[in-house]
Amino acid sequence: MISIVIPLFNEQNSLEELSQKIKETLEKSNLGGFEVLFVDDGSTDQSWSVVQQICESDGRFKGLRFRRNFGKAAGLSAGFRHATGRYVITMDADLQDDPAEIPRLIEKLESGFDCVSGWKQTRYDPWHKRYPSLVFNGILRRATKLNLHDFNCGLKAYRREALSEIDLYGEMHRFIPVLVSTRGYRVAELAVQHHPRVHGVSKYGVERILKGFLDLFTVVFLTRFRYRPQHLLGGIGFVACGIAGVLLTVLCALWVLSRTLEGWTPIDLHERPIFYLTIILFIAGLQFLSTGLLAELVVANANRRLPAYSIRDTINTNDEGL
Repeated sequence: MISIVIPLFNEQNSLEELSQKIKETLEKSNLGGFEVLFVDDGSTDQSWSVVQQICESDGRFKGLRFRRNFGKAAGLSAGFRHATGRYVITMDADLQDDPAEIPRLIEKLESGFDCVSGWKQTRYDPWHKRYPSLVFNGILRRATKLNLHDFNCGLKAYRREALSEIDLYGEMHRFIPVLVSTRGYRVAELAVQHHPRVHGVSKYGVERILKGFLDLFTVVFLTRFRYRPQHLLGGIGFVACGIAGVLLTVLCALWVLSRTLEGWTPIDLHERPIFYLTIILFIAGLQFLSTGLLAELVVANANRRLPAYSIRDTINTNDEGL
């Protein structure tokens, strides 16, 4: 019934304790069967050996091992592909996410939601991770209109069908709630317990902030303009051409007036920097418009894996239509 996907990288000291806590929690609950998928993202320590020992002692634990480090999004994607449960839980392997929260996440899903994102209200991380995260979460809330406090929390729960409609790559793992919400799935948030890191070190540095903001632009573009890129690119081009047109009209009027009215000093447009700015704006506007048209052609002719809609329920029909 439940699949727990745990991407990991050099977490050999925490895996045994984590697996034990998961077993204790789920065996005490009435949630039914479960499976745990450890996804080793190219660890260089003894993490894979520990995973092998855990899987040999309990068949409910499974392991996937990458040839090299591909990133957390790739680890989650591989775990989702191999998961068989009706519900899918994601959590980090560093023991900062508490397995005891899993029953509460499942309960929230069963109340009618498709994705439940954890919220670390009390977060035990250094300040250089907390404060940039607060800023990032605030910007992301405004940009995506999804009112979550903590997009970066690794502890989340999903219905399986919600994950079947998204593609993960790059650093897109932190935006999964945004992606499923865009497809029409219902997203909720749940305050969860967070623990200080006991073993190992964080795998994220300052570069995570830059990557996060760059990925934010990508997500906003994909969620709002994936199937209508001309609305964004063409809009920018139209505004640029409009400004250029107004400036050129004013310059031409001044040029005519300076040569027809007495007392005016004749104006030479080629000596005015604003004249060249006008030309640059006009050319840039045309480029945005043409790029938008090309993007529309690509979207119209692409062999999309996902349709531009998501069906929730059907009545007296099947999936065999055109």
